[in-house]
Amino acid sequence: MAKNENMVTMPVDFAAELKKAIPPERLLVNEPLSKHTTFQIGGPADFLVLPASPVEVAEVLALAEACTVPVTVLGNGSNVLVLDRGIRGLVIKFGAEMGYIRHNGTTVFAGAGALLSEVSQYAAKSKLTGFEFAIGIPGSIGGAVFMNAGAYEGDMSQVVQAVTAVCANGKRQRFVREELLFGYRHSVFQENGCLVCEVELALSAGEDSSIQVRIEDYTNKRHSKQPIDMPSAGSTFKRPPGYFAGTLIEQAGLKGARVGGAQVSTKHAGFIINAGGATARDVLSLISKVQDRVYQQFGISLHPEVRVLGEG
Repeated sequence: MAKNENMVTMPVDFAAELKKAIPPERLLVNEPLSKHTTFQIGGPADFLVLPASPVEVAEVLALAEACTVPVTVLGNGSNVLVLDRGIRGLVIKFGAEMGYIRHNGTTVFAGAGALLSEVSQYAAKSKLTGFEFAIGIPGSIGGAVFMNAGAYEGDMSQVVQAVTAVCANGKRQRFVREELLFGYRHSVFQENGCLVCEVELALSAGEDSSIQVRIEDYTNKRHSKQPIDMPSAGSTFKRPPGYFAGTLIEQAGLKGARVGGAQVSTKHAGFIINAGGATARDVLSLISKVQDRVYQQFGISLHPEVRVLGEG
C-alpha cells in the first residue's frame, strides 16, 4: 500500500488498540474516501472504522479521546464533500453493519447506518405512515438526524421521538425530542460532539394503498427532476427564504456551468454533480462561482447545504 504523505503521526498505542477493538475487515488504513462518498470525491482517511454496534462506537470514541486523536463521522457519505488531501485521524462510517430496522407498534427503531429509503419502505410495508417524505432522500438515518434532512414538506423533526447517541467520553445517552434542538438543517448533534447510533420514529397506523401512492409519487418526482444517475452530494445549497436555489441558479444562466469535472446539473440546477474526475477543488470553485453570480444578479446569498470535511 502506498504511503499517505499527509497521514498524521499517531500514538503507537492508538493504532495498536484500535486494531484490537475492530476486526481487520472493518478497519481500513489510508483509505480513499472517494470510495465512501456519494460525490465519489475525497482523499484518504488515516483510519476508517465501520462499527457494528454502539459498544464498538463507544470503545473507539473513548480510545480516540484518550489518545487525543481527532474523530470525523461520515455517515453514509451523502451530503458531504471530502477535500482532496483527505481526513486526518479517525473516520467513523455508519453503514450496513449498523443498518438494522425494527418496530414495536407504531414506533420504528433504526440503526444509524440504515438508509432512509429502506426505513421508508419498511414503514410502508408495516402499514405505518409519516415517513413517506424520506423515500427519495439519499443517505443514512443517522446523517438525516444530524442535518434534520427533509423533502416534500416533511423533515426529521416531525417524526423523531428520541435518539440514542454515544458521546466523546464513550458513554451512551438518550436524547428525547425536546433535547434535539431541531431547526432548518440543524440538530443538537452539530454542537455536542455525540454520535447518533439509533433513531426512534413515532409514526402512525395508515392505509397501505394511500401510503404506497405517496411513496410512488415522491419516487417519480425525484426520478424525473433530480440527477440521481450522476455522483453528487444531493442538493448543494440551502433554500433561501422565499426562493428556490435551483431556480435562481438557472435564471442566472448557470445550468450546465463547469469547473473541471464539476458541473451544475442540466437536469436540476440546485445540484452540482461529478461529471467525471472532479476534485473537491473543482466543486468549491464552482460553488463560489454560483454564489457570486446569483448574488450579483439577485442580491441573494446562497449558503451550501453540503458539509465540507478534511484538508484541501
